[in-house]
Amino acid sequence: MPMAEPAWVTSLRHSLVRLDGFMACTSLLLLLLLVGAQVVLRNLFDSGIPHADILSRYLVLYVTFFGAALAIEEHRHIRIDVLAVLVEPHRLHALRRPLYLISAIVCVILTWAAVRFWYDDWQYVAEYERWSSILALITPFGFGLLSVHFLLGAAFPDNRDEGHL
Repeated sequence: MPMAEPAWVTSLRHSLVRLDGFMACTSLLLLLLLVGAQVVLRNLFDSGIPHADILSRYLVLYVTFFGAALAIEEHRHIRIDVLAVLVEPHRLHALRRPLYLISAIVCVILTWAAVRFWYDDWQYVAEYERWSSILALITPFGFGLLSVHFLLGAAFPDNRDEGHL
């Protein structure tokens, strides 16, 4: 039987969800404004925003990582539903903790790899391109954030979505 979620965990989850939602919405809004402005400038004025393509690529990553974190909290992340068909419904909940823990471990490994990749990039990037390396921090940060959400889900599972993993 899972232990009750302490108040600080509930508070942490609510804070993370608010931050994730704010960042996902803000990133999506900025992405839409940037791409819309770029289309208008290119088609009507034969001009454009410098580095808008690079910035839009990173904004897609911001939306993706923060949206994925929200999906984990709402149990709407990508899951292997073939197991849900093969396993009896009352056993599905028992599988959630180990699968969330495995997912957290995978995300921690990806976080470590992303940190190493980012650091190597930072060492060799030209000075005038450092701004894009700073934006690239979303990759290790995003995988770390997903790790935290999966760990919280493994340690303190809830019963909102009993029929799925």
